[in-house]
Amino acid sequence: MCRGLESLPSACLERAKELKARFGSLLHKKQMGLTGQKTVISRQMVVASLKWKESFQELLRDEQSLCAFQAFLISEYSEENLAFYLACEDYMNTQSSSKLPAKAKKIYNEFIVCDAPREVNLDHETKTTTVKNLKNPTNCCFDLARGKIYYLMEKDCYPRFLKSAACQELSRQLAG
Repeated sequence: MCRGLESLPSACLERAKELKARFGSLLHKKQMGLTGQKTVISRQMVVASLKWKESFQELLRDEQSLCAFQAFLISEYSEENLAFYLACEDYMNTQSSSKLPAKAKKIYNEFIVCDAPREVNLDHETKTTTVKNLKNPTNCCFDLARGKIYYLMEKDCYPRFLKSAACQELSRQLAG
């Protein structure tokens, strides 16, 4: 999967730099993003802001921690997992069935096809099932693949993120 930085399109490298810069500034903000204003933070707000440490599902619900997690994945060259998961979530919530075939093709070409630009690590059986599902696209045709990537992130990437220096710094910033 990882072919080195030189093989990545320049747009990917620029996006990684942008996210790294955004994440870095997030960690250094003392006023929780409210420049020039003092903020009174209750104990409940702090507990709520750290809820993402309790479960991977909570992390996915919290925009700030999701951004931090994405920056962490970029630093580990595995951001494609989260990008795929989020693309599948967007696909799943598509209201118009006429938009499904084009969205499905885009997700397949970007993440699933062999040597895709951001290919995710799926077993042969999952790929085969997903390809069959794409012949008649429905909102749930990526469910199996999405579930496998969710499990991979939950059991592998998320625990590493929680132990990372970036996560520890984010926790300190949110707590005080």
